Amino acid sequence: MMAKRIPTILPDLTFNEALEITKIHSIAETLPKDKPIITNRPFRAPHHTISETSLVGGGISPKPGEISLAHYGVLFLDELPEFNKKTLEVLRGPLEDKNITISRVNASLTYPCNFMLVASMNPCPCGYYGSKEKECVCLPDAITRYINKISGPLLDRIDIQVEVNQVKYQNLEDTRPTESSQQMKERVNKARKLQQERYKKYGIYSNSELTPKLIKEYCKIDSKTSKILEDAFNKLGFSARAYNRILKVARTIADLDNKQNIELKHVAEAIQYRNLDKKYWKN
Repeated sequence: MMAKRIPTILPDLTFNEALEITKIHSIAETLPKDKPIITNRPFRAPHHTISETSLVGGGISPKPGEISLAHYGVLFLDELPEFNKKTLEVLRGPLEDKNITISRVNASLTYPCNFMLVASMNPCPCGYYGSKEKECVCLPDAITRYINKISGPLLDRIDIQVEVNQVKYQNLEDTRPTESSQQMKERVNKARKLQQERYKKYGIYSNSELTPKLIKEYCKIDSKTSKILEDAFNKLGFSARAYNRILKVARTIADLDNKQNIELKHVAEAIQYRNLDKKYWKN
């Protein structure tokens, strides 16, 4: 339910983005007949039985797969460990490159796939490992096998990892006003405009597109913040990829906070989003 709401708070589509999405869906023959141009960000949620070809694209006449149909939108994978491990591993390249090349005897085609990967999973087969409310009944080996269906390199490419605890009845009955999707979207649009203005001379639109060279220029941190990041890097065993991604997430948090510079609290929050795999994936 939460995943389906994500497109409602993403930045408004630009005209060029809408054209790109429409072209892909036209080639895939999934463009609605009554909708000549797609104006909303895609939300794709394939079933866990999906094949590699359906996910990344292909066929005799190579057509876009789910990752391209989710271009500039959301690809949601529910119950992540239920997907074939080999199928999940093919996501590693597209998540980095933002495009996928499909080679066949008679053709070689490259499709864009700049999507947001959103995934959900239980910590074990029964769903209660680590729960404070109910005891887990799974054997240790079963938990390990279940968790290890998700490889370290794939986890390393997931910028934000959040553990969601069981919702209590009191929370469901809570009538206090909360921030609406429209209000969230206004803040997101404001942050995106800051990024578009900041990077306009480079032809990129968001912090997620920063190269290592641009990270050094636009994600500068002071010595105190650098020490905190260094300690986390050494203690949690972060990779070089994780280091860069933490800085990009911290830059985004700072933009949402309407701060010109990245502060310690922004880096601390970004680090917090990277430690879930250290709790459950211990090897």
